[in-house]
Amino acid sequence: MRNILGLLIVVWLLIGVAASWQRGYFGEDRDVSCKTFGDTALTIVAGPLNYVGVNPKVDCKAVDVPQPSK
Repeated sequence: MRNILGLLIVVWLLIGVAASWQRGYFGEDRDVSCKTFGDTALTIVAGPLNYVGVNPKVDCKAVDVPQPSK
């Protein structure tokens, strides 16, 4: 049972990688940012759901980080 589950997870992720590749997420001309990394990772994790209309997107908002005192 464990082998079957492992195989299903690998196939699921490979389908997600294929969907990411088809959307052009692995091009050399893409800037790496929170949004592009997040979109690619979510597309891979969504796997076959990409082919039934799921298009996961990440909205990276800037977090106000306290600045050190001067």
